[in-house]
Amino acid sequence: MINFIQSILYGLTIGGILYIISIGLSLTFGAMGIVNFAHGLIYAVGAYALYSVATLLGANFLVGALAAVAVSIPLAYLIERFIIRRLYGQSIDYAIIATYAVLLIGADALKWFFGASPLPISDPVGELWYFGGLQMPAFRVIIIALSVLVFLGLSLFFKKTLVGKIVVAGLQDREAVRSLGIKVERYFAIVFVIGSALAALGGVLYAPLSTLDPYMGFEIIILCFAVVIVGGMGNLRGTAIAAFTLGMVHSLTAAYLVSSAADAMVYVVMAVVLIFRPIDAPA
Repeated sequence: MINFIQSILYGLTIGGILYIISIGLSLTFGAMGIVNFAHGLIYAVGAYALYSVATLLGANFLVGALAAVAVSIPLAYLIERFIIRRLYGQSIDYAIIATYAVLLIGADALKWFFGASPLPISDPVGELWYFGGLQMPAFRVIIIALSVLVFLGLSLFFKKTLVGKIVVAGLQDREAVRSLGIKVERYFAIVFVIGSALAALGGVLYAPLSTLDPYMGFEIIILCFAVVIVGGMGNLRGTAIAAFTLGMVHSLTAAYLVSSAADAMVYVVMAVVLIFRPIDAPA
């Protein structure tokens, strides 16, 4: 029983990271109709920025995390300004090709600059917290708490701020918002940058749990699309539920079945959801 509960807690860690990364992808997919593979590049850049600052330059983990988020903002702006914005209203095929090309080019650039060898980042906390008979790395507990804070912060942002309310209205009826003289794409761009910064934060949080490699964005982006499809495009609460659920599915599969089948089980869940709720159904 203790092992089962511990697997659940580990699953919440994975789910928390998936949520932080996926929420920006969900909003981009739901609001703009853009399949943004470049989101995986932002995630990888965040992880490598952390490595550069915290490991190569010797700064502490928090400084590295802030640097990673800071680096992601101008990169996200450039991607939105010169690529994403040109794809509004175009066929989804163009978005897939263009953003996948950005991911490929970015991954090869990381490989050229940092090399192809996996790079480790140590646990910034390095402590175990005990809960009765359970033990949990403190860093994983922090990840879960931070993901909850991100969810609450975004909920307040979309309910209480003018930008958030315009984006929510645009998700429901973009043309109605445009008829009021509001350039809704400008507000979507703001949310795009926020979502990209969260993707970089996700890379920062996942880096100490694994190793860095130039193509790490490819694996995570497919998992995140599974989260978006299960949770519903543009559905904030649905994305959170899907992320934590799939995180636990991933963890329990690795713990009790075969670790190599953990990713596959996530896609099985996605396939079941698509059977009973097609992608064009309301979230």
